[in-house]
Amino acid sequence: MNCPICKKPVELTDAEFPFCSERCRLIDLGNWALERYVISEPVEPEPSDEKED
Repeated sequence: MNCPICKKPVELTDAEFPFCSERCRLIDLGNWALERYVISEPVEPEPSDEKED
């Protein structure tokens, strides 16, 4: 597997998996904080079988 940030090879046993280093892990966290990543579909509540009165 490759690091999602810098594309270096990463082993399953590496301490920062799936990243190659703490630096790449923090870059990814920052991308979430800056809203560079988004979830493409809105979250919708599951339909309920109960009727509201």
